[in-house]
Amino acid sequence: MPQRSDTLETTLLALEILRHIPRKHKITAKELQQKLQCAGIKRDLRSVQRLMAALSDSAALGIERDDRSKPYGFRWQEQARGMALGQLTLHESLLLQLAQEHLKHLLPVHLMQSMDGFFAQARRNLDGQSPNERLARQWSSKVRVVATSQPLLPPAIAPGVLEEVSEALYANRWLELDYQNAAGVRKAVKVMPLGLAQQGPRLYLVCRYEGFDNERSLALHRIRKAQASTLGFERPTNFDFQRYDDDGRFGFGEGERVRLTFEVERDAGFHLRETPLSHDQQVEDLADDWLRITATVVDSAMLHWWLRGFGTAVRAVQRDPILA
Repeated sequence: MPQRSDTLETTLLALEILRHIPRKHKITAKELQQKLQCAGIKRDLRSVQRLMAALSDSAALGIERDDRSKPYGFRWQEQARGMALGQLTLHESLLLQLAQEHLKHLLPVHLMQSMDGFFAQARRNLDGQSPNERLARQWSSKVRVVATSQPLLPPAIAPGVLEEVSEALYANRWLELDYQNAAGVRKAVKVMPLGLAQQGPRLYLVCRYEGFDNERSLALHRIRKAQASTLGFERPTNFDFQRYDDDGRFGFGEGERVRLTFEVERDAGFHLRETPLSHDQQVEDLADDWLRITATVVDSAMLHWWLRGFGTAVRAVQRDPILA
């Protein structure tokens, strides 16, 4: 029985390793050991080296070993099937391709890395020349997520920051940061990571500073260094990320709801009939091609900027607090 258990454990370890072997570049045993650790599997380097030697010696697998210099590098041979996913349909492949593009910043880095084999297989499935494969491959060039304001390039994030932040967020671990705020003040802080949000081209970490019970949003591009601690924490039961967003916190608000009333030129505000500000929005036609809009919204700096964007096409703005 112990031997059967050891055999099963070695088989599962080999399967996990095979999932991380790349096709285009080479990976060392040390790098594989690190990927195993990220997946929660701890093995000493010598064990990984022995297993890679055995796997690369098997001609059936098609693993190429570069032993011209140490450390040895490993990758799939060009014609090798690797960890092929035979049941992945064209529609599933297309969905995975789109998911990789739009979720790459919103999933923990190690989870995205663990999906590399699926993403690679999806790309290969879409590389074929049959009519259905060509149609599926064309789909990504037929759909776009377009900006609603002036497009901006994403700010640069320091190497390793996203990986450490996502790891700490995923595992509920304290996070040690070297953070420089918008005023240029730089200091070391220890935070409890609670959420990660993408707003346009920017990523924000919602967290609580050690010793405080209120939330703050930190721009990831202002984090100079990040280190996930080995110390864990219990996620606060009184924090709701959906409510945090609904309260307008990413629009620089404090959750205060107001009854907003303003008048806008018909041409400038026509789109509000199709995309209202709230479920209770009311639109009244006025003389001289103006509209009066009334809606319950969260008061925030973003709301003020939005109203100012109309320029002289908006007038008579009134925000009445809603009493609890």
